[in-house]
Amino acid sequence: MKIRPVIAVMFLLAASIAAASAQDAASTYKAKCQMCHGADGKGATPMGQKMAVRDFKSPEAAKESDAEWITITKKGKNKMPAYDGKLTDDQIKDVVKFIRSM
Repeated sequence: MKIRPVIAVMFLLAASIAAASAQDAASTYKAKCQMCHGADGKGATPMGQKMAVRDFKSPEAAKESDAEWITITKKGKNKMPAYDGKLTDDQIKDVVKFIRSM
């Protein structure tokens, strides 16, 4: 089977965009989330312990849907600040996807 050059270029472009999006999400997480939630998402940072953030892998967090995480990120919850207007909807969705992949 012969792959047409146009299809190959489209595949490479899509792969490049996906990689850039993942890298952007990692950068956003590092800049906005890591101070409290930690590099591993366990919340075992001084600020995370002070604010009692939970581990992203906890059973409670695992039960929540991506839509719930997006809402929490946008509106804030307990001591977590709201990021609506500070991050775009796409950035928030990408960060949630990134966290789920940790």
